[in-house]
Amino acid sequence: MERKMVYHAVTERPMRLGQHIVFDQRRHNGVYARVMDKLELVNTIYADPAAYQNIPLDHHTQVALRELAMEEARQRLFPQYPSRMACLYVSETLKEAEDWAEFFAKDCRRPTYHVVKLIVRGNLFAGDACNCFDGTPDRERNLRLAENYWRGGPNDAGGPVKELLVDGDIEVAEIAREINKNIPPIPGT
Repeated sequence: MERKMVYHAVTERPMRLGQHIVFDQRRHNGVYARVMDKLELVNTIYADPAAYQNIPLDHHTQVALRELAMEEARQRLFPQYPSRMACLYVSETLKEAEDWAEFFAKDCRRPTYHVVKLIVRGNLFAGDACNCFDGTPDRERNLRLAENYWRGGPNDAGGPVKELLVDGDIEVAEIAREINKNIPPIPGT
């Protein structure tokens, strides 16, 4: 399997040199957990979409509707690509990862630890983040938009914003830059 070098802006919890992360059909990411929390509601919405046409859906429900459509379209059309619910989102260059780290730390106020250089032994997909969408009760619309994402179709936002998805065995090869912004204090200190 080909080795690829990529970069990642680390949020939520720090990584360490030499650490291996594996994403596959059995091991999922945080997107998966958030989507599964909304699965029952998504099934209810799809069972009676007309009942939800004029009801505002919260962000996490819209994301669950989108990601489930994304996964269905991926499995049907491009099963060789990493699942958005079992991957790590990475960047091709250190500069791109640093830009994401700055965005997470400053604009999102997320705990942002560092930027790491990774060795990936797995699959890679380059998508356009502008083709992500807010899911709606219209399942067919969600699937059309999901297919557009995986096919690399046009977006309405202007220029593309590249997002790389990787799965397989991912190894932390280097801590490229320390960020340490918005880090919660350690309890008891």
